[in-house]
Amino acid sequence: MQSVQSVIKCKAAVAWEPNKPVTIEEIEVAPPEADEVRIKIVATSVCHTDLYHLFEGMHKDGFPVVLGHEAAGIVESVGSGVTEFQPGQIQILWEYCTIITLLEDPDLSFTQGDFSNAMSPLRSRLTCKGKKVYQFSGISTFSEYTVVKQINVTKIDPAAPLDKVCLLGCGICTGYGAAVNTAKVEEGSTCAVFGLGAIGLAAVMGCKNAGAKRIIAVDINPDKFEKAKVFGATDFVNPKDHDKPISQVLFEMTNGGVDYSLECVGNVGVMRSALESTIPAWGVSVIVGWTTLHDFSAPPGDLIAGRTWKGTMFGGFKSKDGVPEMVNAYMNKKLMVDEFITDNMTFDQINDAIEMMKHGKCIRTVLTFTE
Repeated sequence: MQSVQSVIKCKAAVAWEPNKPVTIEEIEVAPPEADEVRIKIVATSVCHTDLYHLFEGMHKDGFPVVLGHEAAGIVESVGSGVTEFQPGQIQILWEYCTIITLLEDPDLSFTQGDFSNAMSPLRSRLTCKGKKVYQFSGISTFSEYTVVKQINVTKIDPAAPLDKVCLLGCGICTGYGAAVNTAKVEEGSTCAVFGLGAIGLAAVMGCKNAGAKRIIAVDINPDKFEKAKVFGATDFVNPKDHDKPISQVLFEMTNGGVDYSLECVGNVGVMRSALESTIPAWGVSVIVGWTTLHDFSAPPGDLIAGRTWKGTMFGGFKSKDGVPEMVNAYMNKKLMVDEFITDNMTFDQINDAIEMMKHGKCIRTVLTFTE
């Protein structure tokens, strides 16, 4: 066990510039300071939000950066003022396993509209080749070790497999919570989920577990429907199969619109379609997908008619309580997690995992470090 005063040299994937492959580098991870925890990452997965920063947002001021925000690991050391966590020792190693979450950090600037600042706060404990490297979301899990605020860490069941429950650090909680916490899907309702990536599939699962009687999965890739059925989808609609707006298709399928719709793509046009797919008077549409590239809009009449349009962050979960509850649900076989994992790779294969996600060839790829 390294002492809290030590700088740790370890392997990490550094994105030096936008729209380029990441490179495996040796980085230095500083000791944790006040209210911080240093984590040894055991397993991490690739989320589309990582790709958004690398390939879509591409703000030059957000680089170099170590991406990654969906992971699980072991507490290595703690800074002053940390009382909830302790350095893991061999005999109690599994008692201090953790989930890294997207809970808002005081250093993040979500309200300022600058995506590079929000995703790459100035506070960083990582350096490479003598240069400060940003921590994506204040976390950076594409690294053997990372330092995070203690507010970004929560204890979970020590028996939980970290190479599975790492997915609960972002995608599954976001989609599932969007349905059960934000939309508050009711038993017997009809729902539509737009986009069948990990977040969309988790939203489908949330709708099913909330008791929805009909769940319409919407995606332009028909190969995703079989997977969507595993999570509870009852119908599948490919917008490319129709010569009319998808909102009109759903309106006709449901005799007036769905009760709830969830947009899990991050496309402003799809956001509007999802809203217009809900039934007037009481329809609820939730924006789940992330984008800052365009503004969304809709005719005022769509809302005046009685619809509700809302957004969600991390599915409305309070991470300290919500993540352990989701882990427990998984351990009690009340929540699917393994089914989201389509590939397992070593950390050295991270660029392959990124390319698979970029081209829609996986749902979630879990990366583990080799000793």
